[in-house]
Amino acid sequence: MCSVGCSTLQIVEPFSACLALIRTVPGMNKNPMTAITILSEIGSDMSVFPTAKKLVSWAGCCPRNDKSAKHVKSTRISRAGSYLKPLLVQVANALINSNAHPEIRERYRRIKARRGHKKAIIAVCKMLLTAIWNILSTGEVYNPSGYILQSPRPTPETKVLTQKQALELLRIRGYIIKDDPPQPASA
Repeated sequence: MCSVGCSTLQIVEPFSACLALIRTVPGMNKNPMTAITILSEIGSDMSVFPTAKKLVSWAGCCPRNDKSAKHVKSTRISRAGSYLKPLLVQVANALINSNAHPEIRERYRRIKARRGHKKAIIAVCKMLLTAIWNILSTGEVYNPSGYILQSPRPTPETKVLTQKQALELLRIRGYIIKDDPPQPASA
């Protein structure tokens, strides 16, 4: 007996090549219904979406453009993709707790530090959708090498600070500077 309905697998048989490509993306390989659901939502023809950004926007995984003059009213994500977005969020939540894909976990950690959990999860969803668009457009399997950072923060040149400037920089960042050395803790 099939774990997934046999009739469902017979229906998606013409798209088996696309499903095989989608299942190379992290989080899509455990349950075949995840890849089937994503393919049924976005389709297999990526010429409909000229760029990956168009797919991400269509799926509702990017901020709304809610501006008037110079005032930004909202940066919330749009309400589009009501079936696709919850599935991607569920996959993203599973991936950030896994050690199998460090590129996704590292991206989540960097964005969460600045923007919070929800924005970071949506950024991971955007990353997954971009990967899906790329593999369906090119026909190549998922390759994490484009997402792995070589060094955490490359600096183009060395910075030279005076002692006064360095102390002021540390004060701005919240450090308390004392002239006397710390006292050893007594046992």
